[in-house]
Amino acid sequence: MNNKNLTDSELLVLGLVGEMPRHGYELEQIIEQRGMREWTQIGFSSIYYVLTKLEKKQLIKAETQTSEKAKKSYALTSKGQTALMNETILALKNVRPNYSSLLMGMIHWSVLSRDQALEALTARKGLVETELNRIKNIHFDQQPLPDYVDAMFEFSIGQLQAEAAWTNTTLAYMQTKPWDN
Repeated sequence: MNNKNLTDSELLVLGLVGEMPRHGYELEQIIEQRGMREWTQIGFSSIYYVLTKLEKKQLIKAETQTSEKAKKSYALTSKGQTALMNETILALKNVRPNYSSLLMGMIHWSVLSRDQALEALTARKGLVETELNRIKNIHFDQQPLPDYVDAMFEFSIGQLQAEAAWTNTTLAYMQTKPWDN
């Protein structure tokens, strides 16, 4: 079975299970504690779906723990360990396009009135600045962090700074242009 191209959610869960055997609720707690929802999309209900997919691919195996309530704990298989290493290497070295909703808004810019378009871009500018400050604050509040986690925050901050610069430049330019409609 080809294990290449796991989804981001699958790779995230596989990596967390690879750290140590965990059950679904534990995974949810780790995702929340580490702020992983700041850079990946995985919902609480998705965790169990992803665990089932990884188990079907034989990348993890379930072990039932006997306690007051029987819980399935998931552990990495040797096939899962290999997949985790290979997918991590691919994730680090490959570039994947990121399709922002902004591009869909820009391509349909002409259907808006001048005021609507500039108001929407101004609102985006404010939201990007708010998000940038929020991520910076989270990064600061969680110090000290391992170098690789610091690098993840710096990447997100860099992307938001680039978007803020683009938004400011584009908004300033569009405000000076005559409207074609």
